[in-house]
Amino acid sequence: MKKPSDGSEATFEDLIGLGGQSARKSYYPELLSKIEELEAERNRYKWLFENALHGIFQADLSGHIGKANRALARICGYDSPEVMAEGLNFATDLLFSEQEFRLMTARLVQDGQLFLYETRLRRADGSAVEVSMNILFRRQADRAVFVAFVADITERQRVQQRMRSLNEELEQRVDERTRELVDLNDRLWREVHTRQQAEQEMLEAKEVAEAANLSKDKYLAAASHDLLQPLNAARLLVAALQERDLPATEAGLVDRVHLALDGAEHLLTDLLEISKLDQNAVQPELQSFPVRRLIESLQAEFEPVADAAGLGFRIVSRDAWIASDIRLLTRILRNLLSNAFRYTEHGGVLLGFRKQGDWLLIQVWDTGPGIPGDQQEAIFQEFCRLQSARRQPAGVGLGLAIVERIARMLDHPIRLGSRVGRGSCFSLQVPLAAHAPQSLKHEALVAPVRPSDALEGLNVLVLDNDPNILVSMEALLAGWGCRVRTVDTLAAAQAHCLTQVPDLVLADYHLEADQTGLSLRYDMNAAGLERVPMVMLTADRSDDTRRAFREASVQVLHKPVKPGKLRALMTHLLSH
Repeated sequence: MKKPSDGSEATFEDLIGLGGQSARKSYYPELLSKIEELEAERNRYKWLFENALHGIFQADLSGHIGKANRALARICGYDSPEVMAEGLNFATDLLFSEQEFRLMTARLVQDGQLFLYETRLRRADGSAVEVSMNILFRRQADRAVFVAFVADITERQRVQQRMRSLNEELEQRVDERTRELVDLNDRLWREVHTRQQAEQEMLEAKEVAEAANLSKDKYLAAASHDLLQPLNAARLLVAALQERDLPATEAGLVDRVHLALDGAEHLLTDLLEISKLDQNAVQPELQSFPVRRLIESLQAEFEPVADAAGLGFRIVSRDAWIASDIRLLTRILRNLLSNAFRYTEHGGVLLGFRKQGDWLLIQVWDTGPGIPGDQQEAIFQEFCRLQSARRQPAGVGLGLAIVERIARMLDHPIRLGSRVGRGSCFSLQVPLAAHAPQSLKHEALVAPVRPSDALEGLNVLVLDNDPNILVSMEALLAGWGCRVRTVDTLAAAQAHCLTQVPDLVLADYHLEADQTGLSLRYDMNAAGLERVPMVMLTADRSDDTRRAFREASVQVLHKPVKPGKLRALMTHLLSH
């Protein structure tokens, strides 16, 4: 306050507006209010400083700590912040390296601040604590200081380390699993390669086997003619001998030869048949036909068998039309009836037909020894035989195997019922025809055998390239009263037909130089002799030749020719 003697010079109070008494009284309340606000603000910042979650301290560029809060004391393991501010040096007491402090302060002076600066601080017990700091550089009057905000990141580092360990462990496990998968993939590829190689070897083996089977089939087809030719000749000669008056001893020997040849014929025929079935070389020709066609053929064939065996043979028929392959169905029933007569010693055999809905049930009953239950499935396998029959050759066990294959091919279910000591019944289901056709293609029907004098004086031309067959046929036919002319070439047969027209022609199918007996049929038709009947004698049972015979309207007998069938067919042809 200026004195009156000071004159007109201005004082500090005058300069801030408080020079007069009235002025001081006017601004004092406002000043007190500001001072109180500043004090409250200072206290608030002090409270925040002391109670902050993060550590806060102030130090100069020499490292001397001027202020510190409780959070920093807790982080560094000291009892109170006052202990830290009484003489601790940040550079030497808290940091582990003075060189780090010099580098940190140099960057701080240059940039004015450091954010997320991570380092380790020494605790009071000498251990280390991982921290992250945000540092601000300030100049105050004549000295420079920095303020640091410190966060304990030990747990975060531990978690990060754990995460790194887990990641490393996971990567290791992934690497191990990847190696395992690679190894497994390599093994799989090796297995695939091995399997492909094995499949290729199997394919090659299959091709070799199929080629061998094809070669076998070709061999059987080619050899069948040569095999059946001498057998056919022998049967014809035996048949000629059986019709002559021979002493009892010689007649018995002839009968035994006949039985031996019959067994050989059945064996060879069955082997050829099952070979064709296994190779799918037999194709069914489905058609509708009346049941009576089956009955006429089977009755004519098996009535003499029943009479010779002293057995009864009865047929219970039904007037019905069925849809099947008549040739293959006849083969099934012929095999079943042959087995029935072969194994039946007393009683008889019954062939029955009865309708069941859309099916015709065909049954073959016998009064034989029966089949044990544990053998009823096995008998349909190849070469399976029960106890040999006494009356006829037992064969090699292919008859029922052929039946099963043909029935499966025709889709005709077959069942067996049998009781030991009582007999057996084989049942076959054949579909009924949707409607009975108005016309029917006539095939050769075996007519009842007529007396041998019905063929007396018949002019018969026999064409065959096998001299033994010609001798046998001539002996057999001459015994029936026929006038026989035998020729061994197609040209000779053609010449004979032009000079002397025969009443009947018996021709072999396979001749020399790839010629066939059908050529004679075509030549005779061209010469106007189409009404002269012809019977083709052949061992060829293929579908193609059978179709060719049917188209040429030629009747067929397969070798070895049974004399009874031949005489019946000749009588039948001459009666029409």
